Amino acid sequence: MSKQAILNFSQAKAEPIWLQERRLAAFDKIETLPLPSIERVRFHRWNLGDATISENDATANIPDFTALGNNPKLVQVGTQTLLEQLPADLIKQGLVFTDLQSALEEIPQVVEKYFGSALAYDEDKLSAYNYAYFNSAAVLYVPDNMEIEKPLEGIYLQDSDSDVPFNKHVLIIAGKNTKFSYIERFESIGEYSEKASANISVEIIAGSGSQISYSAIDRLGENVTAYISRRVKHDHNSSVDWAMGVMNEGMVIGDFDSDLYGEGSHANLKVIAVSSGRQIQGIDTRVTNYGKYSVGHILQHGVILERGTLTFNGIGHIVKGAKGADAQQESRVLMLSDKARSDANPILLIDENEVSAGHAASIGQVDAEDMYYLMSRGIDKETAERLVIRGFLGAVITEIPSKEVRRDLIVVLDKKLDKS
Repeated sequence: MSKQAILNFSQAKAEPIWLQERRLAAFDKIETLPLPSIERVRFHRWNLGDATISENDATANIPDFTALGNNPKLVQVGTQTLLEQLPADLIKQGLVFTDLQSALEEIPQVVEKYFGSALAYDEDKLSAYNYAYFNSAAVLYVPDNMEIEKPLEGIYLQDSDSDVPFNKHVLIIAGKNTKFSYIERFESIGEYSEKASANISVEIIAGSGSQISYSAIDRLGENVTAYISRRVKHDHNSSVDWAMGVMNEGMVIGDFDSDLYGEGSHANLKVIAVSSGRQIQGIDTRVTNYGKYSVGHILQHGVILERGTLTFNGIGHIVKGAKGADAQQESRVLMLSDKARSDANPILLIDENEVSAGHAASIGQVDAEDMYYLMSRGIDKETAERLVIRGFLGAVITEIPSKEVRRDLIVVLDKKLDKS
């Protein structure tokens, strides 16, 4: 029944045969594939999909478009595309930023070539599930040698008044020698009234010599149980600067991977996360150095409030043949409650000589001397803790190149602290 439902959905969307076949091949693999390996996080019993595929009805939860600015953007609520905003000059140069159906009409050969090239449909159970059951998708294509000054923005909103699964697939293709910034937001809107699952896959193809500044703010609601996968495939001398704020309210697994295939390629991953209530968040951040002289750095800072749980796994893997590669990582967690739980797990796998690698990890509570110093200046305990948290996360936030994203992360952080 599910397989026929997938085929019916695909045919109703007039998807090409190759995509229909990909969906069905993924469906056939789901039962035999293992779940992704996320160290020290027990998520096997989480509801990460109910094996249905459908679309959202029209929603009353419409964002305020007047507050979104005039930069190039795509806005989707659930499975519906509500706004595409692209300047005419960028369209003339070949920029495409739209939903999957429109992209298959505009650049069918490009989509077919790259869809699934960063994340294989049969890598694990949850990637196969995404390929089989994704009910909405977006495509960003930046042609060779194109530089874009204003940041591109993808806003993907989950309607909390709907129980339709939030199964999203985002494909970003950066041509050779391109340069641009991209901001991505996954957020719930509404009153968090319906329980829902989310399976999100983001594929980024970083062409030779491309320079991408990638920023993301995740803020899914407390009733959403989510698996968020982000994967970059690097070509020669490409660079991706990641900056991610994991600020969700519900149970979340974040799987963030950079595959440095190209010689001289760079990945710089910065992650901040906050867990509160009884929330469990597992963040798995991995860099695999395949290419010679490739560089992968990971910086993760997290805060845990109340009975929250936060796990950071930092994995650096230098494979055989990647001479001159560099893999560094740092994971630090601040606990503001004796009932909080945390792990910070550094993992280095080195299969080659003549490389550089290192790691640091720490878990601790608020420094009593810091609190005493602030409170002795007349600052109340709650404000003092907030200042300490900002200072702790600021080590990562200040490294984010986008001023707008830095500001938005602080606003989201303050709202999460207020709720706690």
